[in-house]
Amino acid sequence: MFGVLVALVILLYFIKHFYDEAHKRHENFPPGPLKLPVYGGYWIILSKAYKNLGLATMRLAKQFNTKVVGLYLGSCPQVLVNDPELVKEVLLREEFDGRMDTILGRVRGGWKKLGLFFTDGFFWHTQRRFSLRYMRDSGFGRRCEHLEEAMTQDFKELMDIVKNGPKNDDEKKIINGDLIYLPHFFDVPFLNGMIYVFTKSSLPREKYPMLWEVGRNSLGFQRCSNDLGGALCITPWLKNILPKFSGYHDCLERTATIKQFFREIIQDAIDTYDDKYERHFIDSYIKRMRQELKENNRTTYSVEQLEMICTDYTFPSGSGAEMVMTFLIERMLIQGEIQDKIHEEIDRVVGFDRLPTLDDRCNLPYTEACLREIMRSDTLVPLGIGHRTLTDTKIDGYTIPENTSVSVNLMSLHLDKKTWGDPENFRPERFIKDGKLDVGLDKSLPFGAGRRLCAGETFARQGMFLLLAMFMHSYHVSTVDGKPLKSRSKRIEGLISTRPEFWVRITPRNQSVL
Repeated sequence: MFGVLVALVILLYFIKHFYDEAHKRHENFPPGPLKLPVYGGYWIILSKAYKNLGLATMRLAKQFNTKVVGLYLGSCPQVLVNDPELVKEVLLREEFDGRMDTILGRVRGGWKKLGLFFTDGFFWHTQRRFSLRYMRDSGFGRRCEHLEEAMTQDFKELMDIVKNGPKNDDEKKIINGDLIYLPHFFDVPFLNGMIYVFTKSSLPREKYPMLWEVGRNSLGFQRCSNDLGGALCITPWLKNILPKFSGYHDCLERTATIKQFFREIIQDAIDTYDDKYERHFIDSYIKRMRQELKENNRTTYSVEQLEMICTDYTFPSGSGAEMVMTFLIERMLIQGEIQDKIHEEIDRVVGFDRLPTLDDRCNLPYTEACLREIMRSDTLVPLGIGHRTLTDTKIDGYTIPENTSVSVNLMSLHLDKKTWGDPENFRPERFIKDGKLDVGLDKSLPFGAGRRLCAGETFARQGMFLLLAMFMHSYHVSTVDGKPLKSRSKRIEGLISTRPEFWVRITPRNQSVL
């Protein structure tokens, strides 16, 4: 009898302990779910919409009747912002500009805090400012005719493969007769465009398989931080117990492949470096690194960091831009009139004897509006890369402690009825006024805002327009069986939202430029 009483007392003690822990929160912290053992509120988020974290966050906010949800991922406080105005406020306030130190960030840099995505403070500011300053000369941040010519040439090479057939098995994996494999069909122009930004040269057709491999690994890394990847960030010891199941092995392998690709490019630049002649961005970086080491015997510049800078800038170009293009093509296969309107506009403005250029952009408002509308309606990065509070602060009256992880739900802005009226409809015309594109009507923030604004916004917007205009000028796209799609495919959630790869059929339209 005494033993039963002791067991009951111990049981009641643990019940009370777990109850107290579940309800334990920082003072004036935003309302949110209970802090469950080990993972806190993580599984509660997934239970709201397992395959759509943006939607899950919106449902959680509705459940607790708040614009700002507070929860705990393990013991780490997490805040989810679900209001259009508060989203903008967080993005523009410097106290939210930090980054969380996670295993996903560490594994990319060989367990060092390197790169630009997952770093902050003086190191991030210095490295970002230097890279953008010198990459601008090659079209990263402003228009560059040489970059445009390079991307156009790559597209022409793809057109040649479509017209005359692939030369090897690697090309057949992407282009097979009149079938193309999305999103990887678009890997070459975007990735070769980034290589041009780094080196002022592009890889020839025989090396396209290397670019497709980078594209596959970029997309794979974005996906490896899915549901289980989130669990890996909370309980990093999973990498030792379940390296494959947790996503750790996949992240490690895909990052290593991309880093090795740039390691060879950088090593070639080092081997042929001449301090009297700066050929490109990589040379400029090497020069600064050696100067600081000579003058101060220490520097924040390193070959490892250069590898990660190239990797970080390339990840969006090897996955995000192509996926936006793929989302839009998918939408055309659902709503055929979109493709018809783009074709009509391009044919009327450009004609049939040449490919479109960026000079045509101002005269192709519907084509440009389609890109803006797909980025609004199909948010690529629903929760963005998590921010970190650099100090104790407040948002919407709630107290947010220092080192809190903060995620802004861009879907709450992009699907807000007060802002858009009919956000559920794909309607590019919402950005057009008096027959012209009116950027003032575009309240979306697909690239973020503030100091953490995506540095590749100009490169991405120009590249997507150029590739879309050339592609639609040249081809009519349909499903493999010729039947319209009934609905969007299910999305794969990770760092970005993606859809499964798929084949589509393309039919030549303008023989004179093919």
